[in-house]
Amino acid sequence: MPPEPAPTPARPAVSPLDHRLEAATGHTIDTLWAYRDRGILDKPHAHLVDQHRELAKTQTGVTFYLRLLNRLSSGEFDVDDALFTRIDRTVDQLEEAAAARDAAARKVLAALEPIEAAAAASMPGAKPLSTDDQAALLAIAGGAKLYEHLLTGRMSVTAASGTRIPHAKLQRLEDAGLVVRDTSHSVHAGQPVALTDAGRAALFAGRRTPTTQAPKAPARPGTRPSTPAQRR
Repeated sequence: MPPEPAPTPARPAVSPLDHRLEAATGHTIDTLWAYRDRGILDKPHAHLVDQHRELAKTQTGVTFYLRLLNRLSSGEFDVDDALFTRIDRTVDQLEEAAAARDAAARKVLAALEPIEAAAAASMPGAKPLSTDDQAALLAIAGGAKLYEHLLTGRMSVTAASGTRIPHAKLQRLEDAGLVVRDTSHSVHAGQPVALTDAGRAALFAGRRTPTTQAPKAPARPGTRPSTPAQRR
């Protein structure tokens, strides 16, 4: 028999919890993953995305062994002891993959439920960030430093993206507790500026798309139901 194919790389996979993440946060799964990589999320949301990534990996394993089991039972191979052995091994692996997926799903739920409760209790009248403040925080999230010009003495923030942020705006964001400077560095060399947890939460909430109902998880090509076959 040909060797078993290697499992495919992890990717955002369809799970029964995807629509709940999207409803609670107002963002698609792909957007949440991108925000996690850019350091925009606060700790609770970052933890949630990390747990969802683990769930996606385990879902990929379930899908892989389901496909392998379907291939083995397709009639492509001779029906002999070697096939029976391989089917038994694959079913065992599928059961292990399903158990790992279920454990990962429980961790996602544990991280998601407090966020759902906070979203339900949030005050709709809270003052949102201005578009200009959102843009400044988003630029700072990618890395930024405060510099003082040697000749003029003027200070401004330069982000890694090239965006310049006025010192007055930085002071307002600092006073609001949204950003923090590393004062162990001099302003001539550049003081690193970073978002606080409150800044990440404000930016995330400001960029959230309001949802009136939980969106349905779209079917993605190449996925199958993840319930393993019962062994007799």
